[in-house]
Amino acid sequence: MSTYHFIGIKGTGMSALAQILHDSGETVQGSDIEKTFFTDEILQKKQIPILTFDANNIENNHIVIAGNAFSDDHEEIVSAKAKGVPFYRYHEFLGQYIQQYTSIAVTGAHGKTSTTGLLAHTLSENVPTSYLIGDGTGKGRADSEYFAFEACEYRRHFLAYEPDYAIMTNIDFDHPDYFKDLDDVFKAFQEMAMNVKRGIIACGDDENLQAIHAQVPVVYYGLLPENDFQAANIAETENGTTFEVYVRGVYYDTFEIPTYGNHSVLNALSVIALCDYENFSPEQSKAIYSFGGVKRRFTETEWKDGQIIIDDYAHHPIEIDATIDSARKKYPNKDVVAVFQPHTYSRTAEFLNEFAESLSKADHVYLCDIFGSAREKNGKLSIDDLQTKVDGSSFITEDETHRLQLHNNSVILFMGAGDIQKYEEAFKALA
Repeated sequence: MSTYHFIGIKGTGMSALAQILHDSGETVQGSDIEKTFFTDEILQKKQIPILTFDANNIENNHIVIAGNAFSDDHEEIVSAKAKGVPFYRYHEFLGQYIQQYTSIAVTGAHGKTSTTGLLAHTLSENVPTSYLIGDGTGKGRADSEYFAFEACEYRRHFLAYEPDYAIMTNIDFDHPDYFKDLDDVFKAFQEMAMNVKRGIIACGDDENLQAIHAQVPVVYYGLLPENDFQAANIAETENGTTFEVYVRGVYYDTFEIPTYGNHSVLNALSVIALCDYENFSPEQSKAIYSFGGVKRRFTETEWKDGQIIIDDYAHHPIEIDATIDSARKKYPNKDVVAVFQPHTYSRTAEFLNEFAESLSKADHVYLCDIFGSAREKNGKLSIDDLQTKVDGSSFITEDETHRLQLHNNSVILFMGAGDIQKYEEAFKALA
């Protein structure tokens, strides 16, 4: 019996893939640094062994899968190649693994994780489904018909996949440490589109996606009437959002989702379109209403003094816009307080003005120090450069979160892709 060994098992994608193989009956273990990550809990719950990095972890009966964050000179990768055991990078293995299912890749600059989670839930409510979500969630079933997974464009890793379907939420410039410009991003998505085998579900409200060419049918969804699937008559309720769906101008059905904001409607519409393409009934697609959400995407906690704490992964101006919009629509009678930690120096520098514009839509803004990355530990700018562009904003440290207690009856948004959670935990510890 072979054992799957994951180098960097605590990474979100790696953790999810390890869970899928474990659930499917495979023997799985992995290694990582000792620092605790949010993925530790589920790996421990499934009794998947987590070792510390050591070249001696690699054994001759292993199939080794390495996270993309680790270079070829990592001690375990060197050991695996020296022993001649089967070796894959994360995206390489996943690209092969999905071939045994009807596979659906969810990709785009924004909305990937939420849409993948919604798709996985809706399919799972109707048929056996395996799925890999970018929040570290993975589930495998030996009898699965479908495999829904998040496909990240960073470093063009999604080109390792040849899915049956692809949902494309949008094309936008991000990851400026890798992509040159928007045209470079578009070329990556265009190349990915040519890998899709049966059909593409694309947001037609996105001008860049309208320019995509493919060898398979492209079904467009959106809020504009020229889309194949259109959401119209959108209304916010106490329980979420309702909207009507029209298919090529003909009324299809009315749907309800437990979330707010047009971006949430678009995510749901992409899943409805995909399900219709696969001959699911409108009633089957209505499983979208019972979706509980994914980790770190508008995750809410009711707090004292009328405060609502929201944890969100938003780390791009477009995502900040969407998060603030959702808070406004769900809590129209509360102030919106943004606590934002920029993620990477290159992204902060590239979108400095856009960050300022989106953050300015909150009633109060607190800024945390820039969170670097393994590739980018420092840069030529500081949080002061952003603060000067956001009127009335102020810098906040982990030891100063008591200042947030002044905002009674407010929605406090903790936003970022770094370790913004430590600010949230420090605030909660004051209670």
